[in-house]
Amino acid sequence: MKSQIKNKRIIISGGGTGGHVYPAISIGLALKEINPETEILFVGAEGKLEMQKVPQAGFSIQGLRIKGFKRNLSLSNFSVLFLLLKSIFKARSIIRSFKPDVVVGVGGYASAPLGFWAIWYKIPLVLQEQNSFAGLTNRILGKKASKICVAYPNMDRFFPAENILETGNPIRSAQMKNVNKQDAFDSFLIEINKPVLAVLGGSLGAKSINNALKTFLNDNHQDVDYQIIWQTGKLYFDELNQWANSINLSKKVKIMAFIDRMDYLFEVADVIVSRAGAGTISELALVAKPVILVPSPNVAEDHQTANAMALVNNAAAIMIKDNDLSQRLFMEIDDLMNNFQKRQVLAANIKKWARPDAANSIAQIIMSV
Repeated sequence: MKSQIKNKRIIISGGGTGGHVYPAISIGLALKEINPETEILFVGAEGKLEMQKVPQAGFSIQGLRIKGFKRNLSLSNFSVLFLLLKSIFKARSIIRSFKPDVVVGVGGYASAPLGFWAIWYKIPLVLQEQNSFAGLTNRILGKKASKICVAYPNMDRFFPAENILETGNPIRSAQMKNVNKQDAFDSFLIEINKPVLAVLGGSLGAKSINNALKTFLNDNHQDVDYQIIWQTGKLYFDELNQWANSINLSKKVKIMAFIDRMDYLFEVADVIVSRAGAGTISELALVAKPVILVPSPNVAEDHQTANAMALVNNAAAIMIKDNDLSQRLFMEIDDLMNNFQKRQVLAANIKKWARPDAANSIAQIIMSV
């Protein structure tokens, strides 16, 4: 059996954001676990996250000069069209030289040209769709794909039902390992016997979440009886850290630009406030933490709201719209921090969405097509 897959050559295409890049890397690592001799080439968009993270994970990558079209009428779309045509021809060259047995698309601009040529040359195409509302690239390619791996039910709205496999989303498994509880609390310099609220805005930060939290703490910090770990994002850290020091918040609030050890954060947090990216939700499901989701309004087709609503409809999360933060955020936080039973229900329900073996399941599907 092993000889049949010994020399398999696989292209993994797509990226642009962490929500596409990290699942792609997880799939690549899972493929190598199945057979270390598998040859894998990543194809991404020049200047995007994948061009840094993929080589760090030990894989080769080639970049396409490709960008997305603006949704309104814009002269810049002519240059985008020119780059797209160049990328299509470069993608064909990559396909011809690498001669893949399978092409895998994880979404994002760079997956479109590779997926197109895979279909043209009748190379098996496997798609991985992270969100509950499928992205445009995957919706187009999905009509001809061999298999589509999804994380949410009812995806036959977008893809042929006979080709859908519900695998869940691959996660950054290195960040999900078991950790020592005391080490986790010590790493944040917080007390182990007090409850903890974690507020996450991503590596760049979420301005609306930061503003809502700042407004609340400015007026109510003396009444807060729990600890807060606040990931502000690098764009907002200096300003918010200076403000926090000016009102002496350091004993209650740990402000950080970025959190490297998410496994430590998940260990200490009693309640988490977060955006609703597919990868984040998959990690939260695995660690089974009660969460308040604030979908970003600045993503394509409002897919984060669709992700969040899939959980809300199953009593697995609370959702607050971005423009309702100032009215609702701390009402919901106080309710959860003071309601142990409600936290238990949310944690138990979100855990039902956990798919710890998603990357391996997708890798097995890729090897089998």
